Amino acid sequence: MDTITMRQAGDYVDKQVKIHAWVTNKRSSGKIAFLQLRDGHEYFQGVVLKNQVGEETFELVKHLGQETSVELTGVIQTDDRSSLGYELLVESIKVIGESHEYPITPKDHGTDFLMDHRHLWLRSSKQHAIMQIRNEIIRSTYEFYNDRGFIKVDPPILTGSSPEGTTELFHTKYFDEDAFLSQSGQLYLEAAAMAFGKVFSFGPTFRAEKSKTRRHLIEFWMMEPEMANYNHEESLKVQEEYVAFVVRNVIDHCGSALSTLERDVATLEEYTKLPYPRVSYTEAIELLTENGFDDIEWGDDFGSPHETFIASKYDRPIFIVNYPKAIKPFYMKINPEDPRTVLCADMIAPEGYGEIIGGSERENDYEIMKENITKFGLDLDAYQWYLDISRYGSVPHSGFGMGLERVVAWLSGIEHIRETAPFPRLLNRLYP
Repeated sequence: MDTITMRQAGDYVDKQVKIHAWVTNKRSSGKIAFLQLRDGHEYFQGVVLKNQVGEETFELVKHLGQETSVELTGVIQTDDRSSLGYELLVESIKVIGESHEYPITPKDHGTDFLMDHRHLWLRSSKQHAIMQIRNEIIRSTYEFYNDRGFIKVDPPILTGSSPEGTTELFHTKYFDEDAFLSQSGQLYLEAAAMAFGKVFSFGPTFRAEKSKTRRHLIEFWMMEPEMANYNHEESLKVQEEYVAFVVRNVIDHCGSALSTLERDVATLEEYTKLPYPRVSYTEAIELLTENGFDDIEWGDDFGSPHETFIASKYDRPIFIVNYPKAIKPFYMKINPEDPRTVLCADMIAPEGYGEIIGGSERENDYEIMKENITKFGLDLDAYQWYLDISRYGSVPHSGFGMGLERVVAWLSGIEHIRETAPFPRLLNRLYP
């Protein structure tokens, strides 16, 4: 007898199998019981007939507590009423681990309660679906960059300097030196791009930003490519192709998860259509002021309401390009057509999910870079290694960063980013 997961059920129709699962719910009516089960891959139904399993086993079924772990044997049957398409006709049940008074019951619970029990909340169907989508985004990211000749480089998490200043960094001691938890691997990836041409990283980053918005986490995962001999426009093309590729793969490989989340697939299909619109920062400011936004003027950065309104004018993600240099980091290249601005872009997701990607062409002139570091009040000595990038064989290069959890929230259609990480770190939450 083979031990299988329910994802393999299609290969075992009318065959006897063994399955390990947890009981999520149950109901019975006299001579038949229905077990709602999950095996870590799928949610499915087990049907228990009293006249087939006997009195003792049927009585055992009636007393199974929520989240009891079991080993079941039975026959796979087709079931057109199930989203999975199959169910298990149970022949025997063995209890592996009992569960009594499971705290997360089918009734509604408050968010704080669920976050306190995040280690258990992950077992629910909705959270399971979100994590499946997260996993597919990660999987398809590796496929996209590996197939295009990128090399994965892992920048350090402990750093002595920062791409964007140290005001939002977690400080620690590195023996007798000051160190910080990384807020981006970009500077290291720029160095790696000069060695390997096209590189990317995918790992944890940290922002000591005291924010409570639905879009922010303290610890999150960032995907960051850097590309030698790529200009700004070429980078935008990679960005939109990458996002469309990820959306396509989520649609193709996460149908059950999207159904659980009641996500409209037709809406997601629109996000695979290229190219994505491009709107200049100046045009975006004009659009806002023409529509009654009197809280912003040229030179200000956009807030969530501004991004949401701009994105609402389009049916897919958009690029806002060429922001004022005064509100962007020191490493961005000046826009030759308007020296007030830099060659950069933010990709804004539809449906109110805001910025999901930020990128730019990087400055590659040694003297300009040195001057910028000083102007931004950064320690020139700490950036000597970074200056070597523009000193020895510099080339035009571009890159960007994508926040994984924001994309998970967007593609899942969920309201708050706290549900996009297995164990999210929020402003006032370090447990569990």
